[in-house]
Amino acid sequence: MKLQLTVNGAEKEIDIATLSQECRFRLDGFERIASVRLVEPGVYSVLLDGSVYDARVDRAGQGLVVVVAGDRFEVEVRNPRSWSRRSVLRSQGLATLAAPMPGKVVRVLVAEGDTVEAGQGLLVVEAMKMQNEIKAPRSGRVVALAAREGATVAAGDPLATIG
Repeated sequence: MKLQLTVNGAEKEIDIATLSQECRFRLDGFERIASVRLVEPGVYSVLLDGSVYDARVDRAGQGLVVVVAGDRFEVEVRNPRSWSRRSVLRSQGLATLAAPMPGKVVRVLVAEGDTVEAGQGLLVVEAMKMQNEIKAPRSGRVVALAAREGATVAAGDPLATIG
């Protein structure tokens, strides 16, 4: 499972191979194995590279605050496969819709320049034989349409931009 992280403002990606008490993951290009045990609610004991760390995890707004050995980390976790209004990338008044999962664009329902309403279908992405309609998060005009019918997209790829 690939997750996108923001740790103290720095963007990272973690690929978790197994998620259990024995956790295998790849971070910053290195494969790692950690043993994780819940000590009490919000407190974990982590064995990593022969060292034991106590990690306190608290929710803070939309993210987490993790304290390890006195160091504080503000962490935001995004799963590119989970669609939410947060999967809309905002910049300069534009809303760019990102693919929530890898798949194939099977239908494009709008064209560049079209005016759309919030909730209106923009395109359909097929993943694992399921068709998922990608909807406009807000009203506006389609200023860019990156997705083409028949194209294969990866999770997080830009599909359309609404201005």
